[in-house]
Amino acid sequence: MADKEVLLTPEGLKDLEAELEVLKTVKRRQVAERIRTSLEFGDISENAEYDDAKNEQAFIEGRIITLEKMLRNARVIQADEDETTVSIGKRVTLKDLETSDVFEYQLVGSAEADPAKAKISNESPVGRAILGKTAGTVVEVEVLDGVLQYEIIKVAR
Repeated sequence: MADKEVLLTPEGLKDLEAELEVLKTVKRRQVAERIRTSLEFGDISENAEYDDAKNEQAFIEGRIITLEKMLRNARVIQADEDETTVSIGKRVTLKDLETSDVFEYQLVGSAEADPAKAKISNESPVGRAILGKTAGTVVEVEVLDGVLQYEIIKVAR
């Protein structure tokens, strides 16, 4: 089975590459030192510091594998010049038609999605609804409680 293509903005690619570099050059060394230090405490069968360090090491190695796989399957998406149509990499201003609240998001691939940073995935319900649409369009997003309506106010790079 082929691995899934990972869509990234240029910024997202840089972020993942930087994270991988830190994990390989800094975090690996730090956890190896923690393991060495904890072994000095003697019996590892009841050594919480050793167990914690080994768990952290497993997490770091797993994350490295994940990042390397993502980067191997990455396709960098450049936001096109068209500032009227929503596509990956674009910043989109939406207005909730029920509450009149206005939100600004950047549409990104799922690997970069971070709602806390206003980055939503093209695979999310809102992302799917706005992808390919233009400013002035009203989109509907199905949620558990019904349907939300958003107007696309602005599309920008």
